Amino acid sequence: MSSTFRSLRYRNARLFFAGIAVSNVGTWLQMTAMALLVYRLTGEATSLGITLALQFLPMLFLGAWAGVVADGRDRRTMTIVTQSALAAQALLLGVLDLAGVATIPVVYGLALLLGVINAFDNPARRGLVTELVPTQDIPNATSLNTAVMTGSRIFGPAMAAGLVATIGTAWCFLLNGLTFFAIIFSLVAIRRTEMFPAPQRAKGGKPIRQALHFVVGRRDMLVIYALLVLVSTVAFNQGVVLPKLADENWGGEATYGLVLAVMSVGSLTGSLLTARHHVVTIRWFFGAIVVMALAGFGLAWAPSLFLAFLWAVPFGLGGAAFIAGANALTQQECPPDMRSRLLALQGVAFLGSTPIGSPITGMIADNISAEWALAYGSVISLMGVGVASVYWNAGTRQAAELSTTS
Repeated sequence: MSSTFRSLRYRNARLFFAGIAVSNVGTWLQMTAMALLVYRLTGEATSLGITLALQFLPMLFLGAWAGVVADGRDRRTMTIVTQSALAAQALLLGVLDLAGVATIPVVYGLALLLGVINAFDNPARRGLVTELVPTQDIPNATSLNTAVMTGSRIFGPAMAAGLVATIGTAWCFLLNGLTFFAIIFSLVAIRRTEMFPAPQRAKGGKPIRQALHFVVGRRDMLVIYALLVLVSTVAFNQGVVLPKLADENWGGEATYGLVLAVMSVGSLTGSLLTARHHVVTIRWFFGAIVVMALAGFGLAWAPSLFLAFLWAVPFGLGGAAFIAGANALTQQECPPDMRSRLLALQGVAFLGSTPIGSPITGMIADNISAEWALAYGSVISLMGVGVASVYWNAGTRQAAELSTTS
């Protein structure tokens, strides 16, 4: 346990994780309520796909540049600004929904606004995590950050399922807005004297190109980012397909939040298992994808809510270990002054692929079947990890032969 939670020895890390845990419960509360609101207004998975596409489209176009901004700014101050903006967006959505004017165009517009703010918040906030602990504990801190984010999904969706059915979606959005005060308070309370700041990037040059050269020039980074793009595009669109599966196969749309909550038990487990590693390996990363993909088949064709719960646990475990593994592998290898840029590129790869994958998944759900809308991602993910394994092993053998020859 001490190995898994070793980053919590530091006061600043404890403050940050406590604040972000409360805030993320609200974030999942809003995400779940927004999905249910859109599905109620349209009854189409395609509309959910469009909502997610708009929410993550800014990451695709702004993410890399936002990482450059974060590498050249005080990440703590930047995170306070972005978290305050996220609170304002949530409160605005709640007020409009309460007033009865949260139509589909309004939801689409606010989803796009949310995406713009998140594009800047993502590299700043995640980069700040690496400044709360010494260098040797950065992989653990990034994995715990994933654990907090995924663990909060245990409570947020379940709360949304109950609140939407009783008091409506508007109050979910308003509650989310209030939870941001927890993370803002923790950010203000962080002691600068106890931080481990990374050097800011040098002015001028071509910072985005430098980060891209680092990724392309290393076999491990190239494998990680390629799989992030592929798997994220096809296998991380649960917000599109699960509401439809819940409505058609598991007893109604309200069960969507319950399945997400159970899935998050697996996600928390996967994140904490990754946090136990002092050095995360590429094989752990590959194994996580395989676990998630195989569980995806079972979840897609689960004939009852009980079996959906059983398959949701390994599906969440594999997915969280995949994300936490990618974060840890990147941060334990990258130069200190490039952390936010690489985190931003990860955000582009992981979240920026959503505008592509979500509409495709929605169309498959509406025109073929909800089952295949989930399962096709498992098929492609297994094919991708197979190709990546061959490429990685070939490079390992080549490096061993060169070492022997020299």
